[in-house]
Formats: sequence, structure tokens, C-alpha cells
Amino acid sequence: MDKKTILGLVLIFAIVVGFSYFNRPSEEEVARLEAQRDSIARVQAQEEAQRLAEEKARAAQDSAFRNPNNGQADTVFRVAGEARSLVLANDKLQVSFSTLGAYPRSVQVKDYKTYYGDSLLLFKEDTKNKLSLHFLTPQATSQTAEQLFECSDPSNVTATRQGDTARIIFRLPAAQGNGYLEYCYALPYGSYAMQWQVRFVNMDVQLASSTRYLDLQWTMRSPQQEKGAKKELEYTTASYYTTNGDYEELTPSDKLVEEKINTKISWLAYKEQFFSAILRNEQAFEQTNVELSLADEEGYLRDYAATLMLPFTGGKNDSYHLEFYYGPNLYKTLASYEHEYEKVIPLGGWLIGWINKYVVINVFYWLSKYITNYGLIILILTILIKIVIFPLTFKSYLSQAKMRLLKPMVDEINAKYSRKEDATKRGQATMELYKRAGANPLGGCLPILIQFPILIAMFRFFPASFELRQESFLWADDLSSYDSIVHLPFSIPFYGDHISLFTLLMAATLFISSQMNYKLTGSSNAQMPGMKFMMLYMMPIMMLFWFNDYSAGLSYYYFLATLITIAQTYFIRYAVDEKKMLARLQQNANRPQKKSGFMQRLQEMQREQAKRAKK
Repeated sequence: MDKKTILGLVLIFAIVVGFSYFNRPSEEEVARLEAQRDSIARVQAQEEAQRLAEEKARAAQDSAFRNPNNGQADTVFRVAGEARSLVLANDKLQVSFSTLGAYPRSVQVKDYKTYYGDSLLLFKEDTKNKLSLHFLTPQATSQTAEQLFECSDPSNVTATRQGDTARIIFRLPAAQGNGYLEYCYALPYGSYAMQWQVRFVNMDVQLASSTRYLDLQWTMRSPQQEKGAKKELEYTTASYYTTNGDYEELTPSDKLVEEKINTKISWLAYKEQFFSAILRNEQAFEQTNVELSLADEEGYLRDYAATLMLPFTGGKNDSYHLEFYYGPNLYKTLASYEHEYEKVIPLGGWLIGWINKYVVINVFYWLSKYITNYGLIILILTILIKIVIFPLTFKSYLSQAKMRLLKPMVDEINAKYSRKEDATKRGQATMELYKRAGANPLGGCLPILIQFPILIAMFRFFPASFELRQESFLWADDLSSYDSIVHLPFSIPFYGDHISLFTLLMAATLFISSQMNYKLTGSSNAQMPGMKFMMLYMMPIMMLFWFNDYSAGLSYYYFLATLITIAQTYFIRYAVDEKKMLARLQQNANRPQKKSGFMQRLQEMQREQAKRAKK
């Protein structure tokens, strides 16, 4: 190492040492930095301690909910006297209460009956039906369902005319001080929605300081209301609507279904096929746990259970504004409340839902203003739909007729290029024939595919249509359920214990329609094994088994639609001169067609490749 290198290293070391010395923090700055670090550490420790305390309180509260009172007596509220019953009513609902728990014990939906003619109770007074607020007190866990509320004799418990609002106020006073918990129920005339206001007044001392939330537990047992319990059970489930605008349903099952909803929800619905009980919170529920299970008692369908979390700020003057909807799943009725309640009706998504919401339902409502017989309404609706889609039906028939008339020419091409290595030439010659003649192989399929959304929309609409409920037509006593002309003393697997005449008629017309279509396209499908069996027999048999338990209105609609299609096909056959069509196709096929520059170059390239291949 030479002298210059050593001198350079010494200078670099001196510069580093000097820079560190002159830029070191002063004693005041060091003290300030240490104080800052200590302050941050204290804040972090406090946050961690608070987090652990909240987790501990949460665990204690959850444990208390699972084991209420743990043998301790709740001395926060004054409990004395005997429970008494009260009723809140308007022209739509009759809601029964008890001062024990101060929650709805049963709800009767007026103007509607069960299939068996009984009063329609959305839920009955039962141990499975309960609504209770759970929260911690310094002594134990309190459940409002077990508390005896005070209620002065209300004078306006029935709303009898427009503008009236029936009200009941329950109050649960604290054992000490002037604090109380208050429930106020309000039921306006003409409404299926009952308002529920919950108020904590001067209850901050009475409740545990660790309380950060309230658990609202809502359980309900759904009774059978309709004729077909099997189909009714498929539509009976729990659903919810999030604050993000998403609607979700629990998938019905024979087993227990549980779901933890971590996002905020606006409302939770216990829905049946044609009625729903919906609980909405104006401020939204923070977190929700929902359970759905089969009822273990005859005459009931499902048991619901949910725990909904409400934020709690201390009890000094906390207030919650909630709403119950108890009523029918009528689209326009649900939509009138402007809370997206109508989403409980399974009308389908996107295109299918759009067709049902903006076309089918509006036409249905318009027709019902002038016609009271829903069998006639379905007939007129079917005719209107078939008229609208007739151009597609006509175009489909013409396309199938062209393909059938061109079949002899196609057979000539197949005979000319019969070898396997000529498959490309055969395909090109066939497509060239179709192009010259003006026929499209997909022309018969596309119009049918375009009609599918309407068929699926009807499939979703009729079983969920409240308008058809208990509406009779001909031999069907309820168009929303299956019709039955014979009750069998046994049950056939996948079929049932009854015979639906509308389903038989639908299957028969489908068989006739399939025969007609096979005659139009059968020769082109003759080479496909099993096609005749699938077209003529398999589909009608499948529909016969599948639709035997379905809505009679749906089978009736498909029967009418297929019958009208058969009539349209005969009309088109009579109106279309196939001899003239064949002559025109032959003329088009024999006419030399001007080739585009691209096609000429492509054919020249193919000829050049063929010459090279021979060499």
C-alpha cells in the first residue's frame, strides 16, 4: 500500500469521525426522543390492554348468553306482578304482545287464510318464537324476554281509518334511580310495517361498563300455510340485504345451516313462499349469526334463529329505530316501502329478473284490473307473448324448411366427397351451397335460443306469484300449487302420490310438438343415434315427472304456449309455399356467385398448394 492510499484512508476516517461528532444530538434532543418513545410505548400498552379487556368482556358476555344468570339473580330491574296480554292492530295486521318480554308473541295477517281455511298466523305464540335484547349488568346477564315490563292501558291500540297510528309503549324501570328501558311499537293504518323504537334512558350506571354492543336474539318457527308443503319448504329460508346493496339467501337444506355475516346488513328476513317477516335497522346491524333448520314438529316447516349485533355507546340516552314487515310477498307492496324488500321474491337475476319485473308483472297487474279469473289472465298473457315472439317463430320455421329442402343437394355433395380425406372439401362445398342458396344452418336455433329467457322467466314467475295463491281454475283449486285429479294410495319415486292433469296435458302437447319438429328436421338428424328417442319421448317423460309437483299455473302456461306453437306451425305451413321456396333455393344455388378478391386469392393459394403436393 503506497503513501497516497494510506493518506486517503486516514482522511476518510477523519471526515467520518468529524461528521459524527458535529452532528450528534444534544442532551435536550436525546431527552425529547426518549420521552417520545416512552409516550408511544405507553399508548401502545394502553391500546393492547383495552383490546384484551374488550376480548375478555366479549368472552364473558358470550359465556353469559350461553349460561344466562349463572345462578345469580338480576336485580337491575324491578320485576313484580303478573304478565298480561295486549293487542296492536290495524286493517292489515293483528299483533299480540305480553308484558313479559314486551315482544310480538304472534302475528295474524288479515284478509288471508291458510290453504286449510284457518287464520293466517305468520308465527304463533310458542317457545320457538322470541325476541330478546341481551346485555351485561354489573351483577349478571339480562335478557329482556324474561323481564316483566310496565304498560299503562293504551287508548289507541287499533288504527281504524286513514291517518291513524296504533301505539303501545312498554317500560322496564331500573331497580334504582330513574333509569329505564323503553319499547315503543307503532302500527299505521294500511301498513304491513310496524315501527319499533328502543330507548335506554339513564341506564349507564345500571349496565356493565364493558358493554360495547347489545345482542338482539330473534327466533321464529315457520308454520305450513300452503297446499304443497314440499314446494313451500323449498322457498322457506332466511335472507338478508347488506348495506353494500347485496342480497343473499341461505341455501335451504335438511340439515342445520349456519352462516356468520361479518358485513353490515340493513335487514334480515325470515321468508316463506308467499309471506315474510323482515326486521330492519335504520343504523344497520354490525354483525349477524343466522341458523336455519327443519322444524321437528308436524305442521311447521323451519326454525330460524339469529343474533344481531347493535352498537352501544353507554346507556345514557341510546336509541334504536327498527322496523318489522309482516306481510305478503307481493312485488309492488314490498317495493312501496323502498327498502329493497321485494328482493325476497325469487324472480331471477339480470335478464330473467328484468323480464319479470318490468314486463310480466306489469302486464299481470294491468290484466287483473279488468279480469278476475286468473286462468283467463294466464291465457291472455300467453297469447300476448306468443304474438310478440311470432316473428322469431316464423323465422325459425323458414330456416328449418330451407335446411330440409336443401337436404337432397347436401346428400349429393356428401356422395361426391365420400372419402375421409375429402372432409374439408365436403364441408367447404356444403357451406358454399348454403351461402349461395341463402340458408343459415343456425337460423333455426337462434330464434329458439332468444325465446329461452322468456320461458325461464315464466318458470321463475309462476311458482313465486302471490297473485295465483288460492286462485282456482277449472279442476285446479290453487294455481300456485299442483292440481290433482287422482290421489294415489302410494307414492311413485320421483313422481309423487297424485296425478296432475295440467302436467299430463303439457306433456301430451310437447310430444305432438316434438313430432312436428322431428318431421321438419328428422331427416337431418337421422344419423345421430338416439336423437329420435330424445326428441319424441325423453323430454315429455322428463317434464311429466318434473312438473307433477309444480305450480298448476306454470303447467297450464306451458300447455297453452305449446298448443299455440302447434297452431302457429300449421298456419305457417299453410301460408308458406314450399315448392316456390325450393325453386328459389335451386335458382340461388345454381346462380354463379361473384367471388371477392380475398376468396379468389385464397382459392389460388389452395390450387398452388395442391400442385406442389402432387410434385
